[in-house]
Amino acid sequence: MTNHHTTQTKTQITDSHCHLDFPDFEGQLDAVIARAHAAGVTRMVTICTKARNEPAVRAIAEAHDSVFYSFGIHPMSVADTPMVTLDELTTIAAHPKCVGIGETGLDYHYTAESAALQQDSLRVHIDAARQTGLPLIIHARAADDDMARILTEEYLSGPFSCVMHCFSSSAELARAALDLGFYLSMSGIATFPKSQELRDIFAATPLDRILVETDAPYLAPKPFRGRRNEPAYTLHTAETGAEVFGIPLPDFAAATQANFDRLFTKAARYRQAAA
Repeated sequence: MTNHHTTQTKTQITDSHCHLDFPDFEGQLDAVIARAHAAGVTRMVTICTKARNEPAVRAIAEAHDSVFYSFGIHPMSVADTPMVTLDELTTIAAHPKCVGIGETGLDYHYTAESAALQQDSLRVHIDAARQTGLPLIIHARAADDDMARILTEEYLSGPFSCVMHCFSSSAELARAALDLGFYLSMSGIATFPKSQELRDIFAATPLDRILVETDAPYLAPKPFRGRRNEPAYTLHTAETGAEVFGIPLPDFAAATQANFDRLFTKAARYRQAAA
């Protein structure tokens, strides 16, 4: 496989959250990943959201040097599947390219009726993050109070690391997460004209706690809004991040790379071992 790091001088960045196993990319993955490399995206973390999808997600990571993966049960799926076990999570997390636990979390916007099950599932995932040392990847929608409460309670009974994926919640939840040492991930939502309040939350966040992601195929940033998102577009979100922090794009990108390495230590070690 060719080394995409060779003569590259462009800004380098990591897409910390995408869904490359989704049907939107079927039959096009090689081209999608090649476009990501051409845009300076050096790494991608493709996120598993259902147990039955894990073999396919793992296969994508195994087939591509620059792709890592995470495993968890999405909160919107917990009511339809058996409750994930700690053993299941930790066993899969032992794979060399599995670098995170999740996505897990709470979604009361679409699936409020399963709130109790979602909370149980979240706590199992937190246990797995503690045991494995891998970061927890959190999805939070319309559940800010419960999310802040559970993360804080659990952290006090045993620390773990965590990223609030595709952060678009309240300043209060941002503060609660940051107080625990967690990270906020910036998605295409931050580029939308109506997202000034969200940009203000990011501007008040320490630069060393920011990641970037696409959540592809969803939430394409300007100027691709409304189209299928893909990892190559990570840079457009980073451009907005650089504006928010008032620093040059290469500096912002370098900061987010360092942040990713600090949080996703297994991915950072894997890359060093392969270098």
